[in-house]
Amino acid sequence: MITPSVWRKSSHSGGGEGNACVEIAARPTHISIRDSKTPAGATLTFPTGAFSPFIEALKTTSSGNVLDPLAAE
Repeated sequence: MITPSVWRKSSHSGGGEGNACVEIAARPTHISIRDSKTPAGATLTFPTGAFSPFIEALKTTSSGNVLDPLAAE
């Protein structure tokens, strides 16, 4: 389990009280993400080298430029 002091809140926490965000825990071998509203809930964990491609994929998805793999069929 990752200790609470390791988790840090995203700088993109949303408006208001900043309760619409994720927290990240970076370790030497992996990076974990969790919902700040349910810190005892599930975490999503990536090997360190896979985190940047994951973030880039999210950026592409949110800009609407993702190719639908089923559209080519």
